[in-house]
Amino acid sequence: MVIAVVLGLIILIAVCLAVGGIRIVGQIERGVVFRFGRAQREVRQPGLTLLIPVVDRMKKVNVQIVTMPVPTQECITRDNVSVEVDAVAYFRVEDPLRAAIAVQNYLFAIEQVAQTSLRSIIGKSDLDDLLSNREELNRGLALMIDSPALGWGVHIDRVEIKDVHLPEGMKRSIARQAEAERERRARVITADGEFQAARKLSDASAIMTETPGALQLRLLQTVVEVAAEKTSTLVMPLPVELLRFFERSARSAPAAEAAAQNTDGPSERRGAEQPAVTDSPTPELAPPGPSLEHFAAGLARLARQQADAPETQAADPLQPLRDRRT
Repeated sequence: MVIAVVLGLIILIAVCLAVGGIRIVGQIERGVVFRFGRAQREVRQPGLTLLIPVVDRMKKVNVQIVTMPVPTQECITRDNVSVEVDAVAYFRVEDPLRAAIAVQNYLFAIEQVAQTSLRSIIGKSDLDDLLSNREELNRGLALMIDSPALGWGVHIDRVEIKDVHLPEGMKRSIARQAEAERERRARVITADGEFQAARKLSDASAIMTETPGALQLRLLQTVVEVAAEKTSTLVMPLPVELLRFFERSARSAPAAEAAAQNTDGPSERRGAEQPAVTDSPTPELAPPGPSLEHFAAGLARLARQQADAPETQAADPLQPLRDRRT
């Protein structure tokens, strides 16, 4: 009877120890077994695993990709600009045995390395590279973090710079620089447009020179466009050559009239003393008014007065009236 009780107790203790040595490793985990404090090279895979009670101790290591935000770091760039930069790192454990043995806490170690690497790479870069060439900085930052992490059994998938905080003065300077760049582009585009327009106008003037009637048609088209704006004022361009033609006509008109009077004077007087009687009807008299010659003479006289007038008269057109009053 006593022997049966002892055997029953031994069996019960063995079953309890066997049940206590059963462990379950999850799909996202790997098990590292320490036997009498010494790590075993065999890593336990997901599923049911057996341990020797009291002898073995298992540490589970997560092999999922870990997303770790890097705290904001206040750094100074190579061109002496103070910035605040934060980043995010993605990594996972590739060798659970090293992650459990080589480093006490690989999460804290990766975080500290990421902070120091971020400060280092920002100090080696310019502000322009930090704002416009982040891909190269991300690759360099991942390489700097991955170098010590490989010894810990951790692989860095990627590291990205999230945000860059600039001082307000630097933001205003960048805004002024961007505005100046846009203004420069606008001036270049305007100058290019004027250059192309001048070239087209040169071609058009060459064509109009070959066909003089085209200039007159263009003038009439301009008059039509101005008249279509429902205005009571119509400005007609008057070429300077026309004024010169009128001036020459006005100078030659008195000489021609004096010569005509000298040659036709006696015959006209005789004709006045003896009027001729004809059967032709009396011609109609032209209505009184200024002739074209008088109009040309007036324009020419006005042009000479404006050309020969002194500067004081041009500056004060009412001076002759004041002189008469005085």
